[in-house]
Amino acid sequence: MLRILSYVVLVLLLGIGFAWLAERPGSLSIIWQGQLIEMSLMVAAAILVSIVALVMFVWWFARTVWTSPHSVRRYFRARTRDRGYQALSTGLIAAGAGNAALARKMSARARGLLRADQEPLILVLDAQAAVIEGRFDEARRLFQQMSEDPETRELGLRGLHVEATRLGAHEAARQYAETAAESAPYLPWAAKSTLEHRCRAGHWDDAIRLLDQQRVAHVLKRAEADRLKAVLLTAKAEDRLESDPSVARDNAVQALKLARDLVPAAIVAAKGYLREDNLRKATSVLEQVWKLSPHPDIAHTYLRARSGDSAVDRLKKAERLEHLRPNNIESLLIVAEAALDAQDFAKARSKAEAAARMESSERVYLLFADIEEAETNDQGRIRYWMGEALKAGRDPAWVADGYVSERWLPLSPITGKLDAFEWKMPFDQVEGAIEDGTISRGEQALSALPPLQTKPQPPAAPENRETHPFIETTTPAAAPAPVRKPAQETPKVQETAPTAVPEPFFGRPPDDPGVRDPAGATDDSKTRLRLF
Repeated sequence: MLRILSYVVLVLLLGIGFAWLAERPGSLSIIWQGQLIEMSLMVAAAILVSIVALVMFVWWFARTVWTSPHSVRRYFRARTRDRGYQALSTGLIAAGAGNAALARKMSARARGLLRADQEPLILVLDAQAAVIEGRFDEARRLFQQMSEDPETRELGLRGLHVEATRLGAHEAARQYAETAAESAPYLPWAAKSTLEHRCRAGHWDDAIRLLDQQRVAHVLKRAEADRLKAVLLTAKAEDRLESDPSVARDNAVQALKLARDLVPAAIVAAKGYLREDNLRKATSVLEQVWKLSPHPDIAHTYLRARSGDSAVDRLKKAERLEHLRPNNIESLLIVAEAALDAQDFAKARSKAEAAARMESSERVYLLFADIEEAETNDQGRIRYWMGEALKAGRDPAWVADGYVSERWLPLSPITGKLDAFEWKMPFDQVEGAIEDGTISRGEQALSALPPLQTKPQPPAAPENRETHPFIETTTPAAAPAPVRKPAQETPKVQETAPTAVPEPFFGRPPDDPGVRDPAGATDDSKTRLRLF
């Protein structure tokens, strides 16, 4: 574009010059070798321009003839280079598709058309073809050769790391990753692998330093980097809680500044404050995190922060948590459990019912069973709630990559991923419980609750009554007086007053084969009930 513009400007200037000369006529006289040459000024200018153009043409022609061998060589070299790059491109595509034969063929063609020392992609194609064909020793040799070249150093270290990981040489893979991470912290694979290795070894300070380098190199976003650093600081605080509580507390508080809803950091910080007998700050930390993310571990730590508290005191603390986060199932459950410990069965039952209507889970039904056992000791109702617990969904737990842990861990023991644990329902119950645990399910469980068991008064037994008598109960309004059977027969006692059949548990007759269903009896006049 600039060349065309320059030509246009040059022609324009020449036109302006000739027009200026045409408006100012004159003559030009030249005496050369005793001869007088006269001409007009316009002719003289035209001759001058023609001479300049002729000189330029002669110079271009001479230069073209002089440099023609080099131009011919350059033309054929460019043509060969283009064919080589075309073969290299085809070979890389074939290697990515897993076509080892075509990749090897294109590699040989590219090596014949291009110089391997000037084009490092040929080594990459050879290494990929060797990996596809299973020639891993040759692939490692090529990757090692690439790692010695500054231009392909990172690519060679990447290939060596992948091969070491495939062979199970984790120590060698760690060394390759750390070498790459130290020289190029902006490489995500190297930084991630090195970070995981340092976390497995418990080198939290080195892991935090590497994470800061990644943040400066803009490998991670600010929010992600803050979250991972908070996790590392929490893991470091947990390790130092017993040996140095003050340092552990400071690390946990710093972690909470980066991730305000990190439950393990709040628990470690609270325990660190409690080691210093600073109950006020410990409870303040727990309350702040409870507002953001209610968790049973926070509630248990909060209620037992002071060892001398009675059950009533813990109930008041539980109600304080419910006030901070109302209409939450964790708040309701913690108040119900504290009320059960304080023998306030009415409040425990009301809070548990509210939690069941909000979300039915295994923990809710087990709490109902505990309340029944402590208050009424009604075995029928206890068994009912235990059965509901078996059918309900599992309680949330710390889960990472399908692994369920009783406590929070900084990284997954399965994949080594940092910050992998989440507080959620285990994977085997994601699709739902045996019976759908919805609000309607909780309402159904409460409505189907069997009434309290009433023990009927046993009739007066005869003097010669055995341990397991057979009692026959008649349903008509009037019945003859009880008759003593002979001694050789099984003693029977017949009541005169009509007695209602005891209402069975769970709304239907028990599964005991010795109990007959009154609704399914063929004899409508009598119902026999064996009591054992």
